[in-house]
Amino acid sequence: MYSILKNKNEGLKQNTLAFAEELVRVPSVTLNEAKIAGLVEAKMREIGYDKVFRDEAGNVVGVMLGREAEPTVLLNSHLDTVASPEGNPPRLENGRLYGTGAADCKGGLAAQVFTGALLRRSLLPLRGNLVVAATVAEENGRSTGVRVLMERTLPLLGMKPTFAILGEPTGLGLYYGHDGWMEIDVVVEGANPFHVDDVTKAIYDDFGANRQRRGVRPAHEPETLAVRKPRFETVGDFRRATIPMTRRLGFGEDAGSVVNQLQHDAEMVYQSGGGVAVEVAVRKETKRMYNGMATTVQHITHAWAIDPFHPLFSRACQSLAASDCEVRPAKWQLGRLGMGTAGSVLVKEFNVPTIGYGPGGEAQAHAADEYVETAKITEAVYGTTAMVHGLIGIPVCGWTSDEI
Repeated sequence: MYSILKNKNEGLKQNTLAFAEELVRVPSVTLNEAKIAGLVEAKMREIGYDKVFRDEAGNVVGVMLGREAEPTVLLNSHLDTVASPEGNPPRLENGRLYGTGAADCKGGLAAQVFTGALLRRSLLPLRGNLVVAATVAEENGRSTGVRVLMERTLPLLGMKPTFAILGEPTGLGLYYGHDGWMEIDVVVEGANPFHVDDVTKAIYDDFGANRQRRGVRPAHEPETLAVRKPRFETVGDFRRATIPMTRRLGFGEDAGSVVNQLQHDAEMVYQSGGGVAVEVAVRKETKRMYNGMATTVQHITHAWAIDPFHPLFSRACQSLAASDCEVRPAKWQLGRLGMGTAGSVLVKEFNVPTIGYGPGGEAQAHAADEYVETAKITEAVYGTTAMVHGLIGIPVCGWTSDEI
């Protein structure tokens, strides 16, 4: 079977890389993914997915139906990117595809879309279903697209993923979790502007000093707390100050408990009184998708992990090893606060066992010179297809490429 996949994948190589390059050349800053969604939808139809459509959030969904109703494997990569920095135009150079989103995660998206093409071309039968979802609003919308996919889109198809594989950057390692983080607003409000300013300064200095004490860290260790300068405004007869903070969440940490502790810490600093109120809360805001759908998002990503002995992880390792692909288990390091994956939503909110396998390098995500190695994109197609067939395929032991 693996010789079949390897040979057929070689024939797809040129088309896969051309598609990846096309994806990178189309700007798709978060909440503005309409053009790239059309590109992905057209490619899925060209490949021959059984069903291709866009859902109410603007996600592009391609389905390949198996012989049975379950199990179902979800391949998920996001369409959107962070804002494009200057000085990194899309280009192919020395075996690398450069450009915003190349690593995070348009290389992974191309690989997952062409996983369907490799399955089609190899004529390998599927017992279960494959869903490839290119989702919106991951970077800025806090995985809004994935939530809509899980809450509404897939239930309408009568499907619930048994397993999920993310195309996020892992450098072709097999990843199974990461820390979380949340964005917090410390709001100081009162009628006396001098009291508000004094309390705000005291809290900012204390939290900022704590950050400095904890922030002296080796370069290889992840950032744990960021405290930014306060914003001031007048609201009616009140003076209001907002101190934005970002706090890492470790495994087992509860966001509510962290907020309560920060509320306590702030109150200890200003020793309540003087007509000043202080409230600590997770940031919320309304986001509007490219198709007009609006939703309120909470700026929080929970830490998540699956057991490395989980059947999903074990079977994925076996499939990669059998196909002569590298097997390198790890977790995302997420060295910069504010980064994350849809695994937080899939595992913590929908109880879907999830792993990551993508061609991009984690260090390249959101980097000024972001790139992905082209050889890893085509290898990701092969490795992902091997895992998908290991999870939902019908065994074809004994076949050779000459028999197809």
